[in-house]
Amino acid sequence: MKFNFSANTGYLWKELPFLERIKMAKLYGFNSVEFHDEPYQEDISSLKSLITKLDLRVNGMNVRMGHSFGCAAIPGSNEKAQHDIVKGIKIAEDIDAKALHVLSGVAEYNTASLNTFISNLKFALENSNLFIFIEPVCNEQLPGYFLRTIEQASQILNTIKHPRLRIMFDCYHIFKESGDLLENFISYTDKIGHVQISASEKRAEPFCGELDYTFLLPQFQLLGYKGPFGCEYRPTNSTEDGLRWRDNFYEMEKLQ
Repeated sequence: MKFNFSANTGYLWKELPFLERIKMAKLYGFNSVEFHDEPYQEDISSLKSLITKLDLRVNGMNVRMGHSFGCAAIPGSNEKAQHDIVKGIKIAEDIDAKALHVLSGVAEYNTASLNTFISNLKFALENSNLFIFIEPVCNEQLPGYFLRTIEQASQILNTIKHPRLRIMFDCYHIFKESGDLLENFISYTDKIGHVQISASEKRAEPFCGELDYTFLLPQFQLLGYKGPFGCEYRPTNSTEDGLRWRDNFYEMEKLQ
C-alpha cells in the first residue's frame, strides 16, 4: 500500500510566491501538486516548464474563484461562468492537469441555481476531456456556498450521468456537514474523483485527532480509491515543520 500525497499550493507555503511553493513541494518529497486558481496570475509557459523540470504531476486546479468563490450556480452568471470554465480548461490542458474543479459560488440552493449549475457543468464536460470535479463545502468554512453536502453533489451526478463528473471528497467538509467519513465514502465510492485531507481541529495538519487518517486512508484504498490524497490544510506554523505527520504513512509502507 503506497500513499501519494499531493501538495495543495492554495494552503501550503502560502508566504511564498506560487512558483516557489511548487519548488518547495518537490524539495519536501511531494511527487504531485494541486492548485487553487494561482495559475491565472502566472506565465503559463514558465509554469509548465517548472512542472516538467521537477517531474511533478498536476492532479487538478480550480476555475477562477473571485469574491464569490466561483459563480457556476449563480443565476444570471452563465456568461462569466462559461468564460472562466473555458479559460480554466485551456490552462489545465496546457499544464497537463488531470481535472478542473468548477466552483458553484455563493448562492441560495433552489431550482434556479441548481439548473444553472447543471447547465454549466454540462458545458464544462462538453468542452473538454478533463475530469470535472464538484466539491461540497461546509457552511462553517464558507457560509452560503451553494454546494454543501455530499448528498447534494451525488444528486447532481445522478442527474447529469457523465463518467468524467466526480465529487471532490474533502474530508474536513464532508465530516463537518455530512458526518462519518468512512460511511460516506462507502456510500459514494463510485462517484469520488479526488480526496483531500486535514484535521477536523482548525483544519490543520492531519495528525491523529478526531479524524484518524492512518485508519481512514488505507480503508479508502481498500474500497478501491487509487488516487492521490490532497494536502489541503492550514499549517499551524511553517509548512515544513508540520510535515512530520507523513512519517506514520511512510512507516506503514515499509511494513508492507
